[in-house]
Amino acid sequence: MASGPETTIVIGPARGTRPANRRELIVRAASELFYRKGYATVGMGEVAAAVAIGPSALYRHFRGKQDLLATVVGDALTTIEAALAMTAANDIGASLAAASIAHRPVGVLWRREARHLSAEHRAAFRTLTHRIIERLVELVHERRPELNAAEADLLARCGLAVANSVSFHSLSLPEPGFAALLDELVSVAVDAPIVLPEAVANHAGQARLSMTRSRREAIIAEAARLFARQGFTGVSMDDIGEAVGITGPSVYNHFPGKTDILLAVVFRGNEWLRMDMSRAFARAADAGDGLDRLLRSYGGFVAENPDLVQILVSETLHLPDADRHRARVAQHSYIAEWVGLARRVHPDWDPITARIRVQAAQTVLNELALTTRIREVPGADAAVLAVGADLLAIR
Repeated sequence: MASGPETTIVIGPARGTRPANRRELIVRAASELFYRKGYATVGMGEVAAAVAIGPSALYRHFRGKQDLLATVVGDALTTIEAALAMTAANDIGASLAAASIAHRPVGVLWRREARHLSAEHRAAFRTLTHRIIERLVELVHERRPELNAAEADLLARCGLAVANSVSFHSLSLPEPGFAALLDELVSVAVDAPIVLPEAVANHAGQARLSMTRSRREAIIAEAARLFARQGFTGVSMDDIGEAVGITGPSVYNHFPGKTDILLAVVFRGNEWLRMDMSRAFARAADAGDGLDRLLRSYGGFVAENPDLVQILVSETLHLPDADRHRARVAQHSYIAEWVGLARRVHPDWDPITARIRVQAAQTVLNELALTTRIREVPGADAAVLAVGADLLAIR
């Protein structure tokens, strides 16, 4: 899973100066603040302070916080599109690596904060991301003409997920080593062997068996669905009650507050991952088999729990400080188990390289859960698992 960005201090120019690149400094400061603290918790005054100007001066550049977020995301996506337009098929990895390192927060911001944008901006950026993916598919086709459209599309998305994986952690290596490793991992993804089966009828829309569950379980399940789709701050207790079929105040009979529901969802997800990991280890013949089983265990988890994955990736920052720390410790500990196994399989990998590889593999698997289009492709789950295995060099 993504362990989340860690807090850093944003330093602006000296107060009273008028740097020629003030707009760029504002965008950079806002990008860091939205990335580290979450859009909902950052005020325009905080952005202004980060670049040592008054709030009124900030409004001379941007109409408001939503306009600033749109600029942050839009500038990054436009830069990535422009870079890919000049990229040759053999340079996909290098181009995506450079763009992702230069615009590191954009993966988190687009995944976590896009719901705060206006409908017009969301539509424009969806069009822009589609053009980026279409260009990547075109490059993958040039590189591997034997692939069909679905195979090229899936591997292009896997390559983009690998590049975006650096947005979900703060790890780095001295350059040019970091860019070279990311280039290698993107190339591994787009060059992975793949054979997707012919499309079959999709029965995903068929009704599932309705199971009786307690009111508390219903609240947790419906809240998870709402948090994943609308974000924690966009959901009220009344929304949760309506989804369950009770009044909002009745939810308080089961949970003291909305944050307590989020806490129950997050720690349930972390415990499920731990239990799945324990089962994988108990059945493993050796370190390589253990890492393979852990990869498949996580793949099954993300495929079956897309809402929970979305929450673990993007909503834990809304927990109180102590609980957020506990959640991050649990996530870091889980990742550390992967890294430990990976280094037993590959003793030449240093801890940072191993963790970058692990988080790249996990991010590719997360895309299966978080992108409906990928989940609906027949055979996509097995293909994405194979990409993850190649990133960890275990097949």
